[in-house]
Amino acid sequence: MSTPDSRSALFIGLMSGTSLDGVDGVLAAFSADGMPQQTLASAYVAFSDSLRAELMALQTAGPDEIHREALAAHQLAEYYAECVSTLLREAKIAPENVLAIGVHGQTIRHRPEAGYTRQTNNPASLAEWTGIDVVADFRSRDIAAGGQGAPLVPAFHHALFSDAGENRVLVNIGGICNISVLSHDRNAPVIGFDTGPGNVLMDAWIAQHNGQPYDANGDWAKTGKVNAALLKALRDEAFFSMPPPKSTGRDLFHPAWLAHKLADFPQVHSADVQATLAVFTATTLSDAIKTHAPQTQAVYVCGGGAYNDYLMTLIHYALRLHNPSIRVASTAALGVAPNQMEALAFAWLAQRFYMREPGNLPSVTGARGLRILGALYPA
Repeated sequence: MSTPDSRSALFIGLMSGTSLDGVDGVLAAFSADGMPQQTLASAYVAFSDSLRAELMALQTAGPDEIHREALAAHQLAEYYAECVSTLLREAKIAPENVLAIGVHGQTIRHRPEAGYTRQTNNPASLAEWTGIDVVADFRSRDIAAGGQGAPLVPAFHHALFSDAGENRVLVNIGGICNISVLSHDRNAPVIGFDTGPGNVLMDAWIAQHNGQPYDANGDWAKTGKVNAALLKALRDEAFFSMPPPKSTGRDLFHPAWLAHKLADFPQVHSADVQATLAVFTATTLSDAIKTHAPQTQAVYVCGGGAYNDYLMTLIHYALRLHNPSIRVASTAALGVAPNQMEALAFAWLAQRFYMREPGNLPSVTGARGLRILGALYPA
């Protein structure tokens, strides 16, 4: 990205994803044409164990959940405000110089087939505490227009990373894995959808058995052996054969889903389950690319999964079985750190809202048309 000039507009993006580990934030300068020129600061604030546990519990129905969600949203906004404060301090920028914060909130229900999505958030308090306009609730308008409300980042990927010389797929591996298919022809429709689990099941399994929040570099998975029968059972899920547009989350892929699949495999060692889950993520991703983007020349990976060396190796291997010449790298090769991509996308979505420009792609979400996404909470 280029150096910002005096005409640059500053926006903050905040993202806390399906992994439920914390909030990533960026402060970025945008040019007059709506493209990010430079990331001026980035920050990460980890959630407390208690907040993470409550957000996890709110994924399913429980007692007094309206009250509990409101309290969790208030606490979540405190973490968002801390992240904003860190960004401003690092960049030496005053709040009044930032036009808006784009904040996704924490998804606790995503049911587009039922006509709704729910991101826990308290944008009013965030605006009050930071003194900056806040744009939130990006998914609801797309769902109101008949779309999935997700994934939203393919529109950003298309705007920033489409290249006339290369057929690309951008992959985000957070709790859930999603892809953006970018043709060398910028006028071709963009395809984007969730391919299935990213880290969500691996994280849950290692937490259950080793007490660790995630499998760093896939070190535990590397000690196990893939169980072919279990892998087949995991892949036997209707979601994978559904055509896009489609999206998913913890509403489908959760520990109880995994326990149901494992019921027929009581003798499989826990490390072998982890190894199988890693291959499960890699193969469902590679199958989606093979089916929907067979001409892909390069794959660029962002999200936490990009830092799992073993998972990246498995993905590269699975993709090369279909296309020996395909290249696989993290999005650092495109100038954006893997852990900053989604936060930068929500800064871009805030900028789109500010300019009253659409932020969705109907070819991705299935909405009836382009829509301006988000709701404003003025400072």
